[in-house]
Amino acid sequence: MLIVQKFGGTSVGSIDRMRNVAARCVATAREGHQVAVVVSAMSGETNRLLELTRQLQDDPNDREVDVIVSTGEQVSVGLVALAIRAAGGKARSFLGHQCKIVTDSAFSRARIVSIESQPIKDALAAGEIAVIAGFQGVDDKGSITTLGRGGSDTTGVAIAAALKADVCEIYTDVDGVYTTDPNVVPTARKIERISYEEMLELASLGAKVLQIRSVELGMKYGVPIHVRSSFSNAQGTWVVPEETAMENVVVSGVTVAKDEAKITCKDLPDTSGVAGKLFAPLADGGISVDMIVQNQASHGTTDLTFTVPRGDRKRAVEILCARVPELVGTGGERITFDDEIAKVSVVGVGMRSHAGVAKKMFQLLAGENINIQLISTSEIKISCVIARKYAELAVGALHEGFGLSLPPGERTGL
Repeated sequence: MLIVQKFGGTSVGSIDRMRNVAARCVATAREGHQVAVVVSAMSGETNRLLELTRQLQDDPNDREVDVIVSTGEQVSVGLVALAIRAAGGKARSFLGHQCKIVTDSAFSRARIVSIESQPIKDALAAGEIAVIAGFQGVDDKGSITTLGRGGSDTTGVAIAAALKADVCEIYTDVDGVYTTDPNVVPTARKIERISYEEMLELASLGAKVLQIRSVELGMKYGVPIHVRSSFSNAQGTWVVPEETAMENVVVSGVTVAKDEAKITCKDLPDTSGVAGKLFAPLADGGISVDMIVQNQASHGTTDLTFTVPRGDRKRAVEILCARVPELVGTGGERITFDDEIAKVSVVGVGMRSHAGVAKKMFQLLAGENINIQLISTSEIKISCVIARKYAELAVGALHEGFGLSLPPGERTGL
């Protein structure tokens, strides 16, 4: 088999942990497999480098910032390659421009365009373990680029797709994907197999185990993804194409996102084109809008409420005040916002063939006296915006109410 293994910052956070990574890689190779390894920067290193750049300027989307931040992975690949040699294996390290991982020129958030995988294939053919820097690439002008937070996951799956690998193993500090965050709900269960679509929804709605773009690539190129723990040999969670048995489970997981804000624009003209005029400058400013609800007001006006990432809320309000004064008033007096919200969601491919999920979700929240402010749905998910102070209470109620908790006999340490 050809196996791609990706190790995150926690997994390579010290020399001892790098030795553990090397031992795992060498053991896999000695089982007769070809092995390519993608590694992140050591835990905390990217934040340290970013803090250095912030002392000189505030713009993270700068060519020189990517030059600096990418050095974290350069250190990791060299050290891991040396650790593999020390463990008795053969290894060769590759930076993003040596593979070659070609991206666009969107610094700090670049997207992969292509991978010239022949150098990696040559190393594998020579019996070497290829150790590849995650998170980084190079644009068509030769400038170093980075892929954004969690970008090493994307690198791992992209390399697996380019090599037509049998599996991409994502090693992290958790042993799989759970029905919800076990730190919030101790009775959460590990999911053995989950569809790409469900994993995409969970990742986009707040689950931190996998980066969204890595799941998109896995789905597009049919790469099986195995989420595993760096610190044990236990089976983790397989992210794979949808299987028939998955539809028998109505709800697979519950998530919560606390990093959003709600903005309401009041008394807008109830005419065609108003929403376009409102959201166009936000899109031009690179601000993603999530949930949108429009309500008829009085006297031919309408109110429009939507959510944005909380870190973008201040800039979103400033853009609206500056760019659409005819809609919101020059002083912005028709704009209100709320930073103290959370979005709780239930996800499951079984929703396509089972009715009553929304009804049950609303009843469970009502049973805890939790008011719903906004609702959004798709084929396989339902999301509700609530007051942030009720986030953990809501997750617990939904998780228990949809039967996702461990059976009483399997609960330990509670």
